[in-house]
Formats: sequence, C-alpha cells, structure tokens
Amino acid sequence: MSGRKLGCRPAVVLPGQPRLDGLRMMARKAPAELDRSHINPAPLLLGNDQIGDCTSVGLANALRATAALGGFQIGVDDDNAIQFYAESTGYKPGCPETDQGGVEVDVLRFAVVCGYRLASGDYYPIWGTANAQDRNALALIMASLGTVYLGVLLSQSDMNQIEATNGACVLEADNGAYGDTTPGSAGGHCLLGWSYSGLSDSDTVGLLTWGAIQKVTWGWLRSRIMEAHGLVWPQLTLANGLYPTGPDIDALKAQNVEFLTA
Repeated sequence: MSGRKLGCRPAVVLPGQPRLDGLRMMARKAPAELDRSHINPAPLLLGNDQIGDCTSVGLANALRATAALGGFQIGVDDDNAIQFYAESTGYKPGCPETDQGGVEVDVLRFAVVCGYRLASGDYYPIWGTANAQDRNALALIMASLGTVYLGVLLSQSDMNQIEATNGACVLEADNGAYGDTTPGSAGGHCLLGWSYSGLSDSDTVGLLTWGAIQKVTWGWLRSRIMEAHGLVWPQLTLANGLYPTGPDIDALKAQNVEFLTA
C-alpha cells in the first residue's frame, strides 16, 4: 500500500493536563510480555492514506481494540474518522491547505467534551498522560487500558522500509539501509501501542497504524516517541479485570473535569 500519511503535530504539554502517574494501577510492575496474537484488534485505515487524520484514526482504533478485548467490535467508517478530524482540528474536506494534522492533547480535550460520534453512539473518553520514556508505564497502559495513544517522530528510513516491505518488517532505531534515520525527518505520527514480546530494547512492540500491526523494537520506540497517553472509555469494560475502577476512575475523572474547567 502506498500513500501512508502522517499528521501528528509536535507534542504540547498544557497546564493542568490529566496525568496517570498517581493512579494505583501505575504502581504495579508491568507483565513481562503481552501476547495478543489470539486477538484481532481490527485496526482500520480510515482515510489516513489520503489525509493526515491519524489523531482521529488513533481514537477510532483505540475504541475498536478495546472492544475486541471485550469480545465484540465497534463499527467505524471513513466518514466518521474524517468528520471527527475536521471538528477537532479545523480540517475542511476538499481544502488540502487545511490538512495540517492534529495536536494530540487538543484532540483528546475535544473528544472528552464532544465525544467520538459513531452510528452506535457517542463515545467519551477520559484520559491521562504518562512519561513517554517510562517503559513500565507504557507497558502497564497497554495491559490495563488496552492500548496506549502515542505520538512518534518517524524518520525517512522508517517510511521507506515500511513502503518497501508493505509493513512486513521490524523497525529498528538505526537502520540506515533505507535512508535518513533522524527522528522526525519524515514527520510526526499518531499510533497505538497494542502488544509486546518482552521489555528489553531488542524485544518487539506491536503498533496499530495504517490498518495493520507494525512491529518495532522498544529501542526504536524509545528513540522516536514524543508523547504517550492512556484512554479509558467509560462505556466499555474489559473482562480481564485490569480496566481501572473505583478510586482510579474517580481520580482520573476529577483531573479531566479540573482540566476542562480551569
């Protein structure tokens, strides 16, 4: 598949934005591996081969992945994703000059207030930010919340290798065989962390992007990542018992309310 688009603008930290650090769930040690090869998260492309709507697509695929973990699925189409992209960023369909991508925290704030509108209903996340370089935190978010919503800086070598192999590759940080390895030389992209084979630099992480699962090493992710956020969908639950409840949910909701009303 050609025409993979990016669309994540540089990471921004807003005053008082919600954080996951103080939640009880974040004090645990992450599982040594997160094997989800038996579960199909069914990520969709949703127009991200034509426009830079990856911040919207990331939310849609987070909903779908969370649903898959619960044994069902949520329908999303291109129009849903493009409508949310337009509303959350100012993109105007048919006006290429307005296709400027999105700032993840702004998109998340919009989603909390206005919801992600689908035929099955409107879905309102609550969210919090984690330290992007805290591997245990990233792994815990995947294990507990289903996915971790990431902003990464892709290199031209990353894009060239994915294109050459149609994604059938494991991205590593310094593979110069495909061109410039400088993080950000291709641009910023929003995608989801979904699974991992272990927690060392050479172990792999499964990322949901461009309608597929792209394998990368933790070393690659450490060199490319610029932000990480956890999403809770109050309308969804997980059967594994790890989805946060009680004090964690109450604390995160309070942070979200305070952030919106500050």
